Amino acid sequence: MNHEIEIEFKNMLSKTKYDELLTIFDIQEGEAVRQENHYFDTADFQLKAIDSGLRIRILPNKIECTLKEKATEHTYIETTDILTEEEASRILQGSTFTAPTVIARLQERGIAFEQLILFGTLATERVEIPYKGGLLVLDHSFYLQREDYEVEYEAQDETVGRTVFQQFLTNYNIPIAHADKKIARFAAALADKNN
Repeated sequence: MNHEIEIEFKNMLSKTKYDELLTIFDIQEGEAVRQENHYFDTADFQLKAIDSGLRIRILPNKIECTLKEKATEHTYIETTDILTEEEASRILQGSTFTAPTVIARLQERGIAFEQLILFGTLATERVEIPYKGGLLVLDHSFYLQREDYEVEYEAQDETVGRTVFQQFLTNYNIPIAHADKKIARFAAALADKNN
């Protein structure tokens, strides 16, 4: 059971710039950690309508179910339950949803967890680098026959984080390229596929 505030800044990258940053920060082959994000919403997209996302994230050493709710442009409230492999498997198969803290928060928002359906999976190769009091994250994501690259900066303070991230983009000659949340990019790709 966990509630936390996440402050993050994001920017899309070209493959060339992504590879350049891996070289600059001396990231070796195999250092990236693979994670799978399985995304849920109701059939009528009640979570999307309130700027929220729900995922099960499978990491090498743990499985998390997280409800992510937008608080401000760069700040999110995350409600997380740690799951066992068996619990995650049952949720992904659509049998029972066993994430009590997440369920309680969904109910507070008027969303019935019984209506949740799995929309799909996005896999990410992630590199995390401590950077100027925060965390720099380089992501290479794969979903629906697409690939993309992004940089994130997670900070403790929104004002400081914005300054550090803007300076990072300037220092490394990174063009500003808006980055939607992964769940939004996945949803857009899904909509394109279904049209």
